[in-house]
Amino acid sequence: MKKHERTIGESHVDFYRGVKLLHDPVRNKGTAFTEEERDELGLRGLLPPKVCTQDEQVMRVLDNLQRKFSDLDRYVYLVALQDRNETLFYRVVTEHLQAMMPLIYTPTVGKATQLYGHIFRRPRGLFLTANDKGRMGEVLGNWPHRDVRIIVITDGERILGLGDLGANGMGISVGKLTLYTACAGIHPTQCLPITLDVGTNNRQLLKDPLYLGLSQRRVRGEEYDELFAEFVDAATTRFPKAIIQLEDFANLNAFRLLEKYKDRICLFDDDIQGTASVTLAGFYSAQRITKNSLKDQRFLFLGAGEAGIGIGQLVVSALTSEGLTDQEARQRCWFFDSKGLVVKQRDDLAEHKKLFALDHQPMTSFQDAIKSFKPTAIIGVSGAPGSFNKPVLELMAEINERPIIFALSNPTSKCECTAVEAYNYTKGRAIFASGSPFDPVDFGGRAFVPGQGNNAYIFPGVGLGAMACGASRITDEMFFAAAKSLASQVTDHDLELGRIFPSLSKIREVSAKIAVAVAELAYDHGLAREKRPENLLEHVKQMMFEPVYEE
Repeated sequence: MKKHERTIGESHVDFYRGVKLLHDPVRNKGTAFTEEERDELGLRGLLPPKVCTQDEQVMRVLDNLQRKFSDLDRYVYLVALQDRNETLFYRVVTEHLQAMMPLIYTPTVGKATQLYGHIFRRPRGLFLTANDKGRMGEVLGNWPHRDVRIIVITDGERILGLGDLGANGMGISVGKLTLYTACAGIHPTQCLPITLDVGTNNRQLLKDPLYLGLSQRRVRGEEYDELFAEFVDAATTRFPKAIIQLEDFANLNAFRLLEKYKDRICLFDDDIQGTASVTLAGFYSAQRITKNSLKDQRFLFLGAGEAGIGIGQLVVSALTSEGLTDQEARQRCWFFDSKGLVVKQRDDLAEHKKLFALDHQPMTSFQDAIKSFKPTAIIGVSGAPGSFNKPVLELMAEINERPIIFALSNPTSKCECTAVEAYNYTKGRAIFASGSPFDPVDFGGRAFVPGQGNNAYIFPGVGLGAMACGASRITDEMFFAAAKSLASQVTDHDLELGRIFPSLSKIREVSAKIAVAVAELAYDHGLAREKRPENLLEHVKQMMFEPVYEE
């Protein structure tokens, strides 16, 4: 290899010198460049004279974060750090994940995505637009890294619980891939965030002079399908080892795109499958507290979109694996949407809801549905804040000794109830999990640590496992295996605290073990393209990027 050349991914790149090097986030060390490097690389005089350790740089970053006045300001500061020094950024995030996760992802990323055009500093990712039809391969060729292994793509139509944010959805694609690196050690240069900008139906954005996307209403129908198909063909040709993750597509497209492509290419939908997996893991952990089996549970969902139906489908798979028939399993999952109980008599049901439609009289009151069904668990995936109000929570506590309350909608402003409400209105008996983080709650002299049902427990490990074995497909069974692996890593101490997921401080270990479970399934089912290593866990750990400077 020539002098001043390094390997990034699979390609050799010229090792920049001087100011160019300082402006390259992948290779920049900032004030940590040594005296020898400063001479060799033309950096003498371009940096303050003190050579800092990475520990000192981390200290400076944390000090600056404390000086910011809002979480949005902290988000902007961290994104700026990521733009200039990725290694330092990931060192800070991985070592302080509990504190950083709410800043780089939910709930702060929701506000940041809403204001994307207003706080925009420097582009990240690729924007594919409706105007690029016939040229997507060319546009993908502009990406500087060739060994792409994970692509997160959104069309921005259903961002968290915030609705249609159009091209602003790039903030979500970038955020998800940040978690792939922080939680599973996938190298930043192997991650590609993409926004498929087909317009937006958000009138407020269309009127905003600072909006950065196409100023048009959304493309629909055949033209949309042709655009997405062209993206798939171009991406799988240019990046044949890449896993494609669908993120925050609206129900209109999410289910059918997943169904169309999941058996053709290595693709999954995190909102449908990732959410289902982390929620199922939560149920497995909860049954260690209730002392019941999964077959003893009855699940009432508030919300029948991607997340709700995805969870229901995986729960049905889990129940049938325990001996129930498909019909018996579905009868244990009731769904309640904005128009009431999902029943066969309704003529307004979307296709994805029909599998769970009940032979039951219509109901428009969620409380009446609770009284009729007597669920052991209610799962909020509605984006309707406050839906799990005092009467609902008191009713659940009246029916169950240990009611399972999962308020999973994101961001915090969309959560069905807070942790304080869940514990107070059930007299401390709730088994609670939420989509966004909540602080510990004191009730009756006991401190409860709420579990966060964050997809970050699942999708990074699934992606890492698929990479490790060269999976040709990602299957529902892999998410089932991921859920079991995650639940198995919850300790008795976690449960004593009221936490039904492992501490986020252990997330890289969690991801490695999930990766092994996923890869083993791929090997067993003939879906792996790489040779099976003697020690799969060691192989996975050796793949994981560590955010330290190269010598």
